Amino acid sequence: MFDLPDDEILPLSKEHVFWTWSAQAKVNPIPVKRAKGVYFWDVDDKRYLDFNSMTMCVNIGHGDERVIEAMVEQARALPYTAPSMTNRVRALASKMVAEVSPGGKLTKVLFTLGGADANENAIKLARGYTGRYKILSRYRSYHGATAGAMAATGDPRRVAWEPMLMPGVVHFLDPYRYRSTFHRTNPDISEEEFTRDYLNHLEEIIQYEGPETIAGILMESVTGTNGIIIPPEGYMQGVRAICDKYGIVMISDEVMSGFGRTGKWFAVDNWNVVPDIMTMAKGLTSAYAPLGAVAMKPEIAAHFDDIAYKSGLTYTSHPISLAAAIANISVMREDKIVEHAAAMGPVLKRMLTDLGESHPSVGDIRSIGLFGIIELVKDRKAKEPMAPWNGTSPEMTAFKKYCFDHGLYLDIHWHTALIIPPLIITEEQLKEGFDVLGEALKITDKAVK
Repeated sequence: MFDLPDDEILPLSKEHVFWTWSAQAKVNPIPVKRAKGVYFWDVDDKRYLDFNSMTMCVNIGHGDERVIEAMVEQARALPYTAPSMTNRVRALASKMVAEVSPGGKLTKVLFTLGGADANENAIKLARGYTGRYKILSRYRSYHGATAGAMAATGDPRRVAWEPMLMPGVVHFLDPYRYRSTFHRTNPDISEEEFTRDYLNHLEEIIQYEGPETIAGILMESVTGTNGIIIPPEGYMQGVRAICDKYGIVMISDEVMSGFGRTGKWFAVDNWNVVPDIMTMAKGLTSAYAPLGAVAMKPEIAAHFDDIAYKSGLTYTSHPISLAAAIANISVMREDKIVEHAAAMGPVLKRMLTDLGESHPSVGDIRSIGLFGIIELVKDRKAKEPMAPWNGTSPEMTAFKKYCFDHGLYLDIHWHTALIIPPLIITEEQLKEGFDVLGEALKITDKAVK
C-alpha cells in the first residue's frame, strides 16, 4: 500500500510538503522509518534516543502494541460517528478522563482535536459562563497556533501574526526565579516573599483591567517550551484564591505537563489545586492519534443546560482517537507509568545538577518529574544567554548538531535545551543521553566569558 522506497521519502517530501514553523527553503527533516520505546530510526537505520518525546507527547513510549491494537479494533468496528451521537468509546473515555482529573472533580469532558482548540474552547466556556470577555495569560507561554490560542500565547510566536488575532487578552509576568524582573538586585529573597510579589503583580493587573471584565486566567501549570518554569510554593494556591475572590475562572493548560510528565497525573496535583477548567492533549493519547480535551467543573457545564454551546468540529470525539485515549490511560495505570516518572524525577534532577557543576556554560537547571531544562549562558554572573531572545547563535547551532550527529534528539529553544523523554525511560537510557549532552556542552563552554 505504501510502496515508496526509503531513499525517496526525503526528496519527495521536500518537493510537495509545506512545512510548519519553518522557512521552506531551509527545511531538512529527519526521514523517520520506525520507532520503539524511547528510540526511533531514520531511513539509514541510524538510531536516535528521543529526549523530546517527539513533540513532548509520546508519554508511554513509541510502538506500544496495546494502544495500536485498540485503534485497529475500533477502526474495524466503528471508525466514525457524528459529534451529535455517542458510542461506547465516547462514554468510557469521558469517564476515564474525569476519574484522573484533579480530585476527580472535573466531571464534564469536551473532546477536541488537540491542545490549541482545547484552549480555544476553554476560553469560550469561561466567557460564556461569566459573561465577561477578558482573558489573562502569561508572557512566557504557548497555548497553540489557532487565532484564539495564539492570542493567549505570550511568546514571540504571537507577535508574528498580530494584529489579526482574537481580542481581549492581557498578559502578565511569570514567576521566573532565575530571571526575575522584580528581584535582580535581591536574588536571595525568600520563596515566600518571591511568591507574594508575583501574586501581588497579578492582582494589580486585575485591578487595572477591572475584575468585572475578566472571564478567566489561563496558565500552563508548568511552563513548557518557554522555560520549564515551575511555580514556587504557594503560587498556584494563591492564583486559585485570587480567582475565587474575583469570580474569575481558573484555566490550567496541561497540554504538555499532563498525564504523568511531572510525576503526577497533572501538574496541578503537585500543589493540590483544582482548577475550574483544565485542558489537555499530547499525553492524552501519547500522540498515537490526535485528541484534546477540556475537563470542567459541573457548574460550568450546567450553565449551558438551557443555552446551546455553539461550537464544535466534524471530528469532535473521533472514535479511533478515543480508543487510543482509553488504551493509553489503561497502559499508564497498568504499567504504573506516572509512578515511574515520579521515581525518575530525582534521577533526572541529579544528572542535571551534575552537568551544571561540570560545565560553566550551564547557568541554571530546572526539573519536575521528567520535565527538565538546561539554560545555557555566556556569563554566569551576568546571566547572559547563549543565544538572544527569539534567536539562535553559532554555539547553540553547533550544540544541537553535535547531539543530532550522535543520535540524541532533543528540542533547542533559543538558549535552552529541553529534556522531555518518554516516561518509560530508564536510568541507563537517561545516562546514555546525558553522556552526549556532556560532550556537546564542551562546545558552549568555549563561549563562556
